[in-house]
Amino acid sequence: MFYSLSEINPTRTLNLAYIILDSLFIVLLLGLLLLKKRYATVIWSVLGGILYFIVDYGYFHLISNSRLITFNGNSSEMITALVLLWMSMSYGITNFCFIWLCLKKDKYLKEFLILIIMWWLICPSLSSFDITNQIMTTRTTTKYHFIMAIILIIGYLFLIIKNLFNKEKINILLLLLIGISVQFAWEVSLLINGIRPLNSASFMTLIINSLLETNLGMPYIYLIYKCFSSKYNDDLSKKIL
Repeated sequence: MFYSLSEINPTRTLNLAYIILDSLFIVLLLGLLLLKKRYATVIWSVLGGILYFIVDYGYFHLISNSRLITFNGNSSEMITALVLLWMSMSYGITNFCFIWLCLKKDKYLKEFLILIIMWWLICPSLSSFDITNQIMTTRTTTKYHFIMAIILIIGYLFLIIKNLFNKEKINILLLLLIGISVQFAWEVSLLINGIRPLNSASFMTLIINSLLETNLGMPYIYLIYKCFSSKYNDDLSKKIL
């Protein structure tokens, strides 16, 4: 059976304990990166969280009015802003950290990816004791998925044309794999833990979001990474050419 984009309405149901525990994990993750002198990764990850908040709160909520967030059935501008701030910083930081470490093929790539994905999988179970502070978030996608598709097409088309006319080739398939897998990993973790509802449109939501939402930024992230890494190391020291 086929579904239209109007039926893809990503929804999450979680609790306050989840937000608190996840916030502590983000601090731990950034602390470990700092201890290993991954300063550029930390800066990039935090910028990713800020970017997600600008898009999620600024565009999805304020401009397109596609966001609805409730806390124990109540909704307010403060509740919306605070929940979106947490969501943006959480997934912005982990997603951009995931991508940056993959692009640079970091020495500790496996360890950090296992840490992030393991947390996505177990955090809902750790927070399941909190049954009184229920938070529900939902958004429609018809107002902006076509914009995301255009951004994705432009980015990858640029890389394809660049490959056709340059000797140095970009591994576009690798970029697709990274861009799709990072979103797929946490979409699956949300689904199997019951944070995303399991319904007739769940599979289509998983596929469309994984193909589109984080992946659309990969060409641009790659170009930024190449520009930065040609001059600086991850500890922000200048490269000796």
